[in-house]
Amino acid sequence: MLFVGLWRLGIMPEEILHHLPHLTLAQVFDALSFYLDRQTEINEYIERNQVPDDLVHPAVKASFS
Repeated sequence: MLFVGLWRLGIMPEEILHHLPHLTLAQVFDALSFYLDRQTEINEYIERNQVPDDLVHPAVKASFS
């Protein structure tokens, strides 16, 4: 669900490809469509599985800023 987090941060689908180069733009849009159709369910899943900030490695945090 990384692409959802990126999109929720305001990163455009075309920019998501820079973070996930193994995907095509069509796949990103398909995934976003799937997410939007099931937004409540997926958001609940994301919240239940959120990694606390103090457990995220600084290098990972830096890659998203």
